[in-house]
Formats: sequence, C-alpha cells, structure tokens
Amino acid sequence: MNGPYLALVLGLGSRAWTDRTVIDTALTEVWHDARQNGYSGIEVMEGTAPGADRLCGEWAKARFEHGVGHLPVEADWEGPCADTCPPGHRRARRDNTEYCPLAGHRRNQNMVDRQPLSALAFQVGESTGTADCLRRLAAAGIPTRRWAA
Repeated sequence: MNGPYLALVLGLGSRAWTDRTVIDTALTEVWHDARQNGYSGIEVMEGTAPGADRLCGEWAKARFEHGVGHLPVEADWEGPCADTCPPGHRRARRDNTEYCPLAGHRRNQNMVDRQPLSALAFQVGESTGTADCLRRLAAAGIPTRRWAA
C-alpha cells in the first residue's frame, strides 16, 4: 500500500460501544467513497481504547489486503505530564502506579492535528473522552459523522 494514496479517517468513540455491525457498515461506506474519489483505500486512525476505538482498529486490520491501513495512536498514561498539566493532578491506580488523567486529551489532539479527511464517532451516553475529541474535531473543522447508542 502507498500511504499517501490512503484517505486518513479517524474512528473514535465510547469504551462502552459494542455494536460491531454499525462500525463495519460505516467504515465500509467510507472505504467505498474514498475509492470512488480516487484514493487507493483508507487508513483508519484510532486511539486504542476498548470499545469503539478497538473495533475500528480490528476492522482495519482485517482488511489490509483491500487497501486499508491501520494507525493506532496510544495515550501515554504513565508518561510524564505536559507543561500545561496542573501540579498534583496525577492519580493513583489500585496497583499504586500513577497516571496522567489528561493523557487521553493530549492523544485526542494528536489525532486531530494529523488532519484526518473525516471522523466517525460512536458514542454511548456522555462519554467524556469522546465528547472531548468531538469538540477538538469541530474546532479544527474536520467533518464528523456521529452515531449514538
């Protein structure tokens, strides 16, 4: 596959999203549209979280031979905080390790900064991570289709 000829599409959503059929249908439609518009396929970027993100990644990996790339973008939960993080905001897990609760927001901005051609959002309830990414996509003017469960 030739990366520059793939349309970058962001698949995102709630950890509670379980409807694989909706994701399969949405990504298949986007792949088909991209092919009709002269791309050799799509590259599905996703944030590696359980639920919608992971289902989008699984769809992409299963279709590699059909012109589909996969770009997982992980949040660095255990890594150092950004200069903009407030002092003392790190949280402890049950195993006594600490993490930065803003790492998901930084990952979301990283994905938006890659300027995907479009985004597909699969949201259950008031998922805060999904809502954060949707705000960032809107601010960047990236076309986004939404499904709710």
